[in-house]
Amino acid sequence: MLFSFINYLEHEKRASAHTVLAYEKDLEQFKEFLKLSFNTEDITQAGHGEIRAWIVDLVEQQLSATTVNRKMATLRSFYKFLLRSGEISKDPTYKLRALKTPKKLPEFVQESTMEQLLNEVTYEADFEGQRDKMVMEFLYMTGVRLSELIGLRWADINLSDKTVKVYGKRKKQRIIPLTDILLGNIILYKKEFKETFSNVNESDYFIVTISKKQAYPMIIYRIVRKYLDLFAQTSKRSPHLLRHTFATHLLNKGADLNAVKDLLGHANLAATQVYTHNSMEKLKAVFDQAHPKA
Repeated sequence: MLFSFINYLEHEKRASAHTVLAYEKDLEQFKEFLKLSFNTEDITQAGHGEIRAWIVDLVEQQLSATTVNRKMATLRSFYKFLLRSGEISKDPTYKLRALKTPKKLPEFVQESTMEQLLNEVTYEADFEGQRDKMVMEFLYMTGVRLSELIGLRWADINLSDKTVKVYGKRKKQRIIPLTDILLGNIILYKKEFKETFSNVNESDYFIVTISKKQAYPMIIYRIVRKYLDLFAQTSKRSPHLLRHTFATHLLNKGADLNAVKDLLGHANLAATQVYTHNSMEKLKAVFDQAHPKA
């Protein structure tokens, strides 16, 4: 049934490869726990007691509440699948309650720091240097996810309309406008791409390795960390940090919340509202400094 569940995630739920892999690892870990603790590997027959014991074990390993909750979510999805498939008659996860997690504001890079990263850093003149520059600019100026950037092809970029077509979670499509600055740099990057690989096909991936293969997550992480290390004071150095920065800077400049939601590809407004807390903190700071009665 594990294979059927993974197949369901991939083809019916259209979950990302990252999500599928995470679910598969969680279930394999639970299977291993059952083998060691209850002398069985049949996860389809696990009850609330066995599941509860695994949750307690995870907590005792001092895993974060977020990680434990994600693993619980995996089990909920799996057993709901078994219930719908008629493999079980009762969902053993229905009594599970998520662990409380501390609310954290998303980190972001200050506008002045982004100005330094985009205008003062000297990128190498070769293809890899120009590609690295494009990665930094594109993540910050469009707010796309890592997986969306990696999956982008030249056919998705419309230079005449100044837009890019992005395929988000569950293959949901959205259109993001390109700024004139980013558009001009894409044109320069395309020229470098063509000179390096002799041509640019519409089917080619937008961000590639020096051997013209599709970029993989770790290479994007390395690029982002390399340049964020130069100026950024944040504790995180990830592609998603630039997505947070994109959203926060837009809201700081007065962008409409619903517009930012659409640009980010969020399914609901609640996911976008977390960024308003950062904007509110800035507003409070301005108020405290400027108001005579503050």
